[in-house]
Amino acid sequence: MNNREDAEDILQEAFVQAFTKLESFRYDSTFGAWLKRIVINTCINAINKRKVDLLLTDDMYYFGDRSEECDNQELPLTIKDIERAMSKLPEGGRIVFSLYLLEGYDHIEIAQILGITESTSKSQFMRAKRKVYEILKEKYYEEA
Repeated sequence: MNNREDAEDILQEAFVQAFTKLESFRYDSTFGAWLKRIVINTCINAINKRKVDLLLTDDMYYFGDRSEECDNQELPLTIKDIERAMSKLPEGGRIVFSLYLLEGYDHIEIAQILGITESTSKSQFMRAKRKVYEILKEKYYEEA
């Protein structure tokens, strides 16, 4: 949600929704997975209510034929560095990046959750990944 207060509010709202819909839990999946789905959907609904334009496009092959390779040099990073870099991503890219890397969803599941195509999920992830890398690399070279 991009800030702690909003995240706490959304988490509370998600737990209230889960509690009121507890009888709809059908044991098709684990309780944790069911609850996670409610939390993610609550977050997405809150973002949509803010009328933030999610920058989602279908150009999956944009990064496909790049000849330049990323440096494999390890950077001395902290969790705070990564969180700051993620906060600079566009809303759509940050959501896909978080769902894929942090929550462990695959692109098919992300496409279903967000109502986008699988290729859009993949392209958004690739853009977000490249942007985070560039931000972190830039920070590293500024300090060096």
